[in-house]
Amino acid sequence: MPPSPKRLDWNAERDRGVIDWLLGEDQPSVRYYALVDLLGRKTEAPDVRRARSRIGTVGWAAKLFKGQKPDGYWEARAPTNWQSYARFLQFPQFQSTMWPLQVLSDLGLTSRDPRIRKAAEQIFDYKLRLSSPLNFFTEEVCAVGNIARMLTRFGYGDDRRVKKLYAWMLEVQREDGGWNCAPDAPGTLDCWEALAAISEIPRPARSRGMDRAVENGVEFYLQRGLFREGKRYAPWFRFHYPVHYFYDVLVGLDVITRLGYGDDRRLRPALDLLTEKRRRDGTWLMDRVHPDVSASLKKDYSGREIQGWSLEPAGHRSKWITLTALRVLRRVDATS
Repeated sequence: MPPSPKRLDWNAERDRGVIDWLLGEDQPSVRYYALVDLLGRKTEAPDVRRARSRIGTVGWAAKLFKGQKPDGYWEARAPTNWQSYARFLQFPQFQSTMWPLQVLSDLGLTSRDPRIRKAAEQIFDYKLRLSSPLNFFTEEVCAVGNIARMLTRFGYGDDRRVKKLYAWMLEVQREDGGWNCAPDAPGTLDCWEALAAISEIPRPARSRGMDRAVENGVEFYLQRGLFREGKRYAPWFRFHYPVHYFYDVLVGLDVITRLGYGDDRRLRPALDLLTEKRRRDGTWLMDRVHPDVSASLKKDYSGREIQGWSLEPAGHRSKWITLTALRVLRRVDATS
C-alpha cells in the first residue's frame, strides 16, 4: 500500500483508530504501553494495572515463557564443561536464554515475576561472576549494553555488578562520542546498545559521567542524521523486531527521542523517512526479520545457519513497530 502524505505531527484524536488497534486485549504489553506512552494514562489507573498484570500470561510473553526450563534458562540443559559454560545463555544466537529475555524486558516484565527472577539468577550465576574470565565483563559492548539495559528494566539497576557494566561502557566510549565492538576503531551508528542502556537510567539518577556520555553519544548520532555513515546500507532503512544487536533508523529514533532530543532539527531526515514508511491506514510494517544481512554473515561460530525469529510476521502491519513509531512521534511533539 502506498504511503500516506507526510504527517509528522502527533495527534491522538486523528490517530484514534490506530491507537484502538494497539489497545486490543490480545497483546497486553502493547495495550499497556499505548495507554501510558500514547494516551498519557497514570500507571496506577485500574485499566493500566490490569493490562500490565496480564503481560506475562497472555500473548507474546506467555508464548516465550513456554520454552523456559524450570531452572530459568531456555537451553536444553545446563553446562557440564568449560566449552558449554562459555556458550551458555548466549548461543545458539537468537535461540538461547539472552534473546527471549531481552524481548521480555521490552514487553514490560520485571523481577516481580518469579520466572524472570529465575532467569536473572542464571545470568548472575553464570555470566556476571566478577572472578570468572568467562563473563559479560569481557564481552563486546553490544552484549554488555543489551544485558545492562535488560537487567535494569527487570529491576536490578542498583546491583553492583550491573553498575559495573555501566562503568565499563563509559570507559570504552570513543573520543568521537560513539561506541564500537571492534578494538581501537572509531564509533559507529551500528553500536547503539550502550546509549540505549543509559537511557534506562532516570536522569536524576545518572552520574556526571553518564550525562557526558549521553551528550557526546547523542551528538555522534545527530551529526550523522542517524543514517549517514559510509555507503547507504539497506537494512538500516528497514524496520525489524526483535532488533537483537542490529541497528536501523527506528532504533536510532527511539533511543535519541527517549533521551529527550526530539526537538533537534537534525532528526528531520530520519523523521521524514519514518513518515514516508507509514501506511495509509496509519500503521507501519515489520519489514524484515533479523538477521537481515548477507548470506555470508548468517553463519554462527560453528558454521551453522543462524535462525531468526519474530513476534510478528514480516511484510505485515506490526503492532510493535507501530507502537514504537507513535512513541517517537509523541516524544517529538512533546519536545517541540
